[in-house]
Amino acid sequence: MVDFVSSTSGLVLTYQADQPGNGWVWRELQDHGTVTLSRVFTFNRQDLVAEPAETDDENDFENFQYSFRFAVRRGGYFHIKGRIFNIDNPVLIADTGLPIERKIFVAERNISIFSKIASLVAPDQPIIVGGDRPGAIPIADFRALLSKFPNTTELNRYAAARVATVIGDYITPMKDARAQYEGYLNRRRSTASDVPLAQQELLQTEIEKYVFIRDTIIGWLRDGATRSEHDWQKMILNFLLLIFPKYVAVLSNVKVVDAYSSPGTTRDRFIDLALVDAAGNIDVIEIKKPFDDALMARTPYRDNYIPTKELSGSIMQAEKYLFHLSKWGLAGEKALTQRYSERLPPGMAIHITTPKAMIILGRDRRPNGSLALDGRQQLDLEIIKRKYANMIDILTYDDLLRRLENIISSLQRRSTARNAGEVDEATRAI
Repeated sequence: MVDFVSSTSGLVLTYQADQPGNGWVWRELQDHGTVTLSRVFTFNRQDLVAEPAETDDENDFENFQYSFRFAVRRGGYFHIKGRIFNIDNPVLIADTGLPIERKIFVAERNISIFSKIASLVAPDQPIIVGGDRPGAIPIADFRALLSKFPNTTELNRYAAARVATVIGDYITPMKDARAQYEGYLNRRRSTASDVPLAQQELLQTEIEKYVFIRDTIIGWLRDGATRSEHDWQKMILNFLLLIFPKYVAVLSNVKVVDAYSSPGTTRDRFIDLALVDAAGNIDVIEIKKPFDDALMARTPYRDNYIPTKELSGSIMQAEKYLFHLSKWGLAGEKALTQRYSERLPPGMAIHITTPKAMIILGRDRRPNGSLALDGRQQLDLEIIKRKYANMIDILTYDDLLRRLENIISSLQRRSTARNAGEVDEATRAI
């Protein structure tokens, strides 16, 4: 067990195993001069406050409580040498406001918290927590950081997301997500026989598919600010045909004719993304980055909350695309069908039949799950959504997650009900 003892001069870390068996610590110090505790704290023999006394009673030796000099108190901070965490950065922690305990240094599965922080800063930059020094991490923010470290069940996914963030400048992140998904599909196929799958197996496959999509979006939302809008579009589009199975094709950089902006002349406009449903009808989609404050203004205007420029601008852009598509008519249908024939199922033609738009942007939940909008803001946002519902669907990223959760819940209920039905049938047969 690791514990800390505070004094006017500093901190001492004490260690004693929950069961007898401390002898290995002393043997490591004698043989190598260093010992590492909890895979995080590394001490030299000189750090020992007192060495175990040599006695003839081996039990005394094995039950010895080790005390290591951990930090020096100076200027309102506990000063900890970086070598204790195997980093180059000195660590300073305010001597008030934050109880010194193991969990502020060690995350689950013995992850060194300060080692992770050190990997993001210059080697000679002190890591300061609390107090009033310039560049110090406020204690409240440090506590929030600790709460975001994953538990055991989340660790693998969380680590993968962090790695993707680091290499994202060099490798397109969606390649990883696509490879994971294709690998998942291939594994499912490799275990299938020529015998048609039972409905129960199909339901389980569907559940795993939607759980994968949900977890991928959640992972991206953790690091949303580090990714470009283009990356978000690529990621969402890879899953969009699965979330909204009515669509069968995604078209990018769709050129439409604008005969109204400049009377007497025509010009080309380009729709970033469009969707084609199973009947050939074309719709427009706008995908923006998931900014937390992209929905409603923070302050009311004449007792009403109005949409932000991000939301109102996206709505206006979508309306313009729909307008020009609708005005293009039969000539547009023919031009689009010829241009994208290779992207469509054989024999399908594109139809411009009262096209609609979908806008995906912003979040109505904070990362901790709490509401990002108060009651009045939510009401006004819902009014805006309903106002445009006949032509534009406005979805937040949290709307997408709720849709996925509902799909998963529905599939799980059907799977459970089918299992119960099979058990009843077996019972009746007996």
